[in-house]
Amino acid sequence: MPEATVLVANRGEIAVRIIRACHELGLRAAAVYSDADAGALHVRLADEGFRIGPPPARASYLDVDAVLGAAKAAGASLVHPGYGLLSEDAGFAEAVTAAGLMFVGPSAAVIARMGDKVAARAVAGKCGVPVPPGTADLTTDQAAAEADRIGFPLVVKASFGGGGRGMRVVTSADGLAEAMAAAAREAGAAFGRSEVHLERYLQPVRHVEVQVFGDAHGTVVHLADRDCSVQRRHQKLIEEAPAFGLPDRVRTALREAAVALAREVGYVGAGTVEFLVLPETGEFFFLEMNTRLQVEHGVTELVTGLDLVAAQLRVALGEPLPFTQDDVVVRGHAIQARIAAEDPSAGFRPAPGTVTGLALPLGPGIRNDFGVETGDAVPAMYDSLFGKVLAHGADRDSARRRLVGALGELRVEGPPTTAPYLRTILASASFTEGRHDTGSVEREWVPAAAPAAPPAPHACATNAVPARLVRIATDRGPVEIAVYGRAQRPGVAAVSARPPRDTESGSTAGATAGGPPTAPMDATVVAVRVEPGQEVAAGDVVAVLEAMKMEMQVRTDVGGVVGTVLVSPGTSVAAGAPLITLG
Repeated sequence: MPEATVLVANRGEIAVRIIRACHELGLRAAAVYSDADAGALHVRLADEGFRIGPPPARASYLDVDAVLGAAKAAGASLVHPGYGLLSEDAGFAEAVTAAGLMFVGPSAAVIARMGDKVAARAVAGKCGVPVPPGTADLTTDQAAAEADRIGFPLVVKASFGGGGRGMRVVTSADGLAEAMAAAAREAGAAFGRSEVHLERYLQPVRHVEVQVFGDAHGTVVHLADRDCSVQRRHQKLIEEAPAFGLPDRVRTALREAAVALAREVGYVGAGTVEFLVLPETGEFFFLEMNTRLQVEHGVTELVTGLDLVAAQLRVALGEPLPFTQDDVVVRGHAIQARIAAEDPSAGFRPAPGTVTGLALPLGPGIRNDFGVETGDAVPAMYDSLFGKVLAHGADRDSARRRLVGALGELRVEGPPTTAPYLRTILASASFTEGRHDTGSVEREWVPAAAPAAPPAPHACATNAVPARLVRIATDRGPVEIAVYGRAQRPGVAAVSARPPRDTESGSTAGATAGGPPTAPMDATVVAVRVEPGQEVAAGDVVAVLEAMKMEMQVRTDVGGVVGTVLVSPGTSVAAGAPLITLG
């Protein structure tokens, strides 16, 4: 392989993964970073790093000019987008190519065609792959009639992007307009495109996907399949390969459909074709195609023995795919648990912060893909995912037991994580027996209520005000927290998580009882719902914030007249910062 520099246009654990693959192949790796990631692990591991802007992703990791400027400064010949961020942005892929660089992934035209979920449905239909009833992009005015045609329940889906962002399930016409607005807003913030469409919501279903790989010489193969049915609000939590319990005819049909789709569009690089499978009948429907590497690529690597990132780089350099379909042999079973800085017992509340201690599990068949070390931060402005623990075994149960043991050995000091909750799922009877589906988390795997943490001594001294409960309505369910304020330090509060008592949306308020609403955590303002002079009542939404990919509706717990609006969409706020004043 010729000497070359790869610009890794990403951050966190996937940037670490790509950098290590570059070094194994004798390639130089250049990192990009925002001010929030100046000392991050991916920057430390790279041969050199380039600052591309302030912490907000739109001002750094999503700034195409800044990323390309870094590539030029590094003398890079390839740009690897990882997953998330710019990985499925056709404009970015086109800009990389226009700059004379090699984009590690499919062409801009293929990304545009398959990244548009409506266009992708058409491709699937052309290949004879069933698709759920749905629509093209549409406006709110058109939605009611289309919803009647499709029938409820249905899902409002972002037409561009992935990762479960910009999706809302709607069970009746009453919630349709609000769901469309929320999905469009979230999609616009995440992907820069706010178009949405409707699809029939199928339940119960399993989420099964097929890894495909193509090269510029006309070869397209599949690398078996995966099951990603353990999800919460369309966000995957546990993935495994191969998909368990599929009849041979269904497995073969899924793989053939995925390869046919990839061939139809002339796919080059790593991609994933996702399907919904009805457990009772084995019927399946095309969901979408992700034109990039997946978070769960590691389980496929473990069962096939193939390095997907190395293959991506070789194919991008024009080499033929380093394996054939006959080389793809599945050996054993692998399962992955996503480790995120979230508190499952508090409605999966985002929990950014510094990892003050980290001990990773070791042992036969165990793999750890992490983007942090002890002392590193999990910033509030990015995804809460900071690591993955994977286990490989001779069969599904041995892999499962190994992963249960590994999660028991994992030690993360600092922010709470999803690890204990996922360990409980892995040990449950329904997971062990393979009886779960995409709705199992909300239906039967409800996180156990954690006892309320007492206020820390430094946060509740003799001059502290009484604790008060604060309710946050989020797109991932309600969160209830206890807030303790200190009179001598206005705006500073110690927050401890408590489980929600019901499923109703509640209110949020500030750090002092009866005061105006404040930000419950470090976040970005998505929308402001009030203006100066407006009269508000207790429970009214005053602003929508986003932290770690979760939207939060902030409500006032007292009525009054809005004096000054202290924030605007797109601005960052610190925990405890006032959002408005009330007269």
